[in-house]
Amino acid sequence: MGSLQDEMKDLKRREPRYCVVKAGDSLSKIAKELLGDADRWPEIVAANKDRIDDPNAIEPGLKLKIPS
Repeated sequence: MGSLQDEMKDLKRREPRYCVVKAGDSLSKIAKELLGDADRWPEIVAANKDRIDDPNAIEPGLKLKIPS
């Protein structure tokens, strides 16, 4: 049985995270900062296919779901 602290960490991992795009952001920059690897940007696109028409043209203010 895990500790309460471990259970809380597990719950946080399951909660969706969001990021609001700022001027100068790119999907690879967001992936590097939040997922630890710039090459994971396609995962962000997949999680936001209803919000991203062109991965090369994301607009400031766009709220993106960040996958685990």
